[in-house]
Amino acid sequence: MKHLFQKGNDPSKPTLLLLHGTGGTERDLLPLAGEIDKDATILSVRGNVLENGMPRFFKRLAEGVFDEDDLIFRTKELNEFLNQAAKENGFDRNNIIAIGYSNGANIAASLLFHYQNALKGAILHHPMVPRRGITLPDLSGKHVFISAGTNDPICAPEESKDLYSLLEQANANVELRWENRGHQLTYNEVEAASKWYQNI
Repeated sequence: MKHLFQKGNDPSKPTLLLLHGTGGTERDLLPLAGEIDKDATILSVRGNVLENGMPRFFKRLAEGVFDEDDLIFRTKELNEFLNQAAKENGFDRNNIIAIGYSNGANIAASLLFHYQNALKGAILHHPMVPRRGITLPDLSGKHVFISAGTNDPICAPEESKDLYSLLEQANANVELRWENRGHQLTYNEVEAASKWYQNI
């Protein structure tokens, strides 16, 4: 997978896995990583799927309707890439925290839904429930921060509430923060995520 890797100043810190939104690139969320932890190692990945020329992490059938088969395949592909990247770059595979926005947050949530040890935790900006009707792995010890907009036209508030409940039922430690905004990523969200990160 096309990616950018930056070794951090402190190998004991988590590796931050950056996952952009639709139409983004592996450079989009670099400023967020600096706000969260300037000493952490960064692995920023570009989605392998193109939709009208825009990179994404998995296909969709329509706005808000995921191609479930492709989601499962791409989640497996990303998980295997993380295994490989950890070996090649020498970072701790068990100490990865994802930071995802929109489509990137959805693939990060899908990693949690499908693979018990894929992530140590995740910061999910404007995510949806990746799959419904499946049994999640035991996510005890995993930390998840969700930020959502009360007026988000793409990701309905119910999606964020449902995701919170599903992760909590799987024993993850989850925090849900609301912004009185739409789908855009705000500085307030990033600041709140940074404070959350310092306390996990």
